[in-house]
Amino acid sequence: MSDGPSRDDGVDPEAPVIRDRRRLDPTTGEVRPGAADVAAAAAPAGAGPDASAAGSADLEAQLAERTADVQRVQAEYANYRRRVERDRQAVAETALAAVFANLLPILDDIDRARSHDEVAGGFALVADGLETTLTKLGLERFGDTGEPFDPTLHEAMTHGFSSEVTEPVCSEIYQPGYRVGERVLRPARVAVLEPETAVLPETADATDDDTTGGE
Repeated sequence: MSDGPSRDDGVDPEAPVIRDRRRLDPTTGEVRPGAADVAAAAAPAGAGPDASAAGSADLEAQLAERTADVQRVQAEYANYRRRVERDRQAVAETALAAVFANLLPILDDIDRARSHDEVAGGFALVADGLETTLTKLGLERFGDTGEPFDPTLHEAMTHGFSSEVTEPVCSEIYQPGYRVGERVLRPARVAVLEPETAVLPETADATDDDTTGGE
């Protein structure tokens, strides 16, 4: 029985190991492959400078594609935020417009009372506070004597002509108009004055011809 460890292949583990590093095989005379040759043989076919350049170009293309995707998502999100904000403002404006529309008759009563010098004392404080609060909330009153007539803002109740105006103007305000932002709650009811129409030369010539023919 041996005292040392044994191997199944019959090789003594304590025997010296001899490595043959000769480049030429002493039996066949052929050149033995080195580590570099083994690595080259293990590399995939076509792997070289051109393959590396192709791989780099492919990575750059993928990066550009991903970057474009991120930019597109960012643009879509920015558009979404703007659309949501615009819709939110529209909803708020619509809600305010509904409330203001119900308060217009009260404002008209205040105007009539003020025109008859009936707004005084505590009622004056309440009336002024109500109008100030509504103005802060976005209610805008329009319609003043002498301003140009705008059919999108004014409703003509009466119509006349005057030589003192050069364009259609509101000569009298029967009822003021109100709006919230660009939304007109009620047009101003006004009297309109237009410039007097001058007699056209053609009309004058035609009148002279008729007179001559009659003679």
